[in-house]
Amino acid sequence: MSVPGIVLLTANALGVAHRIRDALGGAELFGYAPRVEAVDVTFSDVEMQLAELFEGGRPIIGICAAGILIRKLAPLLDDKRSEPPVIAVAEDGSSIVPLLGGHHGANEMARRIAAALGGHAAVTTAGDLRFGIGIDEPPSGWRLGNPEMAKRIMAGLLAGEPVRLEIDAARDDADWLKRLPFDARGQLAIRATIKTEAPRGDTLLVHPATLVLGIGCDRGAPPEEAIALARQTLSAAGLSPNSVACVASIALKAGEPAVHAVAASLGVPARFFPAERLEAETPRLANPSDVVFKETGCHGVAEGAALAGVGEAGRLLAPKRKTGRVTCAIAEAPRLVDPMQLGRGRGRLAIVGIGPGSTESRTAGAEAALREADEVVGYGLYLDLVAPLIAGKTRHDFPLGEETERVRKALDLAAEGKHVALVSSGDAGIYAMGALVFELIETGANPDWERIEVRGLPGVSAMQAAASLAGAPLGHDFCAISLSDLLTPWDVIERRLKAAAAGDFVVALYNPVSQRRRDQLVKAKAFLLEGRPGSVPVVLARNLGREGETVTVTTLEALTPDQVDMLTVVLIGSSQSRAIARPDGGQWVYTPRGYAAKRGADIPDAPPLIRKEGAAQ
Repeated sequence: MSVPGIVLLTANALGVAHRIRDALGGAELFGYAPRVEAVDVTFSDVEMQLAELFEGGRPIIGICAAGILIRKLAPLLDDKRSEPPVIAVAEDGSSIVPLLGGHHGANEMARRIAAALGGHAAVTTAGDLRFGIGIDEPPSGWRLGNPEMAKRIMAGLLAGEPVRLEIDAARDDADWLKRLPFDARGQLAIRATIKTEAPRGDTLLVHPATLVLGIGCDRGAPPEEAIALARQTLSAAGLSPNSVACVASIALKAGEPAVHAVAASLGVPARFFPAERLEAETPRLANPSDVVFKETGCHGVAEGAALAGVGEAGRLLAPKRKTGRVTCAIAEAPRLVDPMQLGRGRGRLAIVGIGPGSTESRTAGAEAALREADEVVGYGLYLDLVAPLIAGKTRHDFPLGEETERVRKALDLAAEGKHVALVSSGDAGIYAMGALVFELIETGANPDWERIEVRGLPGVSAMQAAASLAGAPLGHDFCAISLSDLLTPWDVIERRLKAAAAGDFVVALYNPVSQRRRDQLVKAKAFLLEGRPGSVPVVLARNLGREGETVTVTTLEALTPDQVDMLTVVLIGSSQSRAIARPDGGQWVYTPRGYAAKRGADIPDAPPLIRKEGAAQ
């Protein structure tokens, strides 16, 4: 389940909110900005914030009147099977009312909250009240074959009609069903089975997740071929796809799209075992192969993975079937299979740009990636900036200068099957960790790194943030150049500066000076003065998105190294960039694209830069 969002409309609710978060083992606090501080996220539009949480599938716990949640969320209600839990909690914690998603976890969550607060969980779903369960949302590990029958069966049980229970094998993991008052004489029935059966008008089919479907494939095998074979193997054995707990394969195939496509088509996770674990299953294989052993280090991938997944007490139900490039087998465990306890999943590395530092500049995607991560890697200051989003997660803090070590750690963790967020300020793909990730994957000679899932989450770059605060200096063609020669020879930087000057680009300078580099900004200024007047505006933006943020405007002619440091991004205008007076005495800077000429209008001469002694402009 996603991380719950606790929504507070008044500061009086903070105490209750913290007790709820402790009871649930973690949640994010959302506070109404005009009234609430000291929360993870503030908002000014109640309806918009609730909609964002609801549509993102996140459980909502509103410490407010139930009517507020009902009115705000009513337009979004559509399919109860896909709606997240929504719970209203009285400000004093006395009443906890699950409004939506009772069988999606809201009822159980309400009971946990009530126990922590000493309040009353006002559960109203009939099945929960009478029998303690709701058969339309069975426990984890059980799935409905024909969910449309659940309402009819529960209505019959509540009305006292006889309902019989049919189980196609002796099982000791169906205790939840045995709470119901079954009667062998009933016309209505609940049937627990791993088999595929045609739906009947009087029977609810429930399927235990006791099957593991093993997949082997060539590199680059077509996903559609793998999906078709998996479906054919299940059908030939008469087994229900609803009873598949997971798709399993060898770790060597953790990055193969075909394996993940099969898992996605069945709505289950993919899990992977090392070759030596699959080789241990050789005595139980129906079709061991020396050829496969030479290629993979085990005598059978599909059968071996299926058997490894169901354990020593499991059995092979469907021996290996194959097509040109894919193999498939199915095994059954005597009890429900918990996929998260098998092998390991495919590791994920999210390269997350968090923007300059303020909450407002982070994207929703970046925040979601941080919430979803198991472990977080980054420069300690950057991790501190997102501390509320990564509370309770394992942090790996690194100092400045250890960028390679940072990325190696993130890749190693992901290769272990973990979900990792590698955090950069600004945009991770602009002078940050993104390029180094792919460089190490290419040159690191570690096959495990090549198999992880990598995705980039864009952030607001320093030059974008600076430009937005100053006006629109990047309104026409621009380029970005780093003046640091730690990784790039200065002669290369010089060529780029000269090209930027010749092209009359607006230039964003990163890493403009450091304690040991004081003359490179002077050289850059000299190159750029060859192609534009000294009066062009220059924006100096420091500590963006953080305490002490300043944005000042000067000219290229007046620019000196003493005005900047490594926390400053410098935006140098082109010959067309202009500075115009602001009502507060400062200046806006913008670079026109030519709309005035298109309109046939004349632009007046820009006013001189206005300076106030001792004031940031």
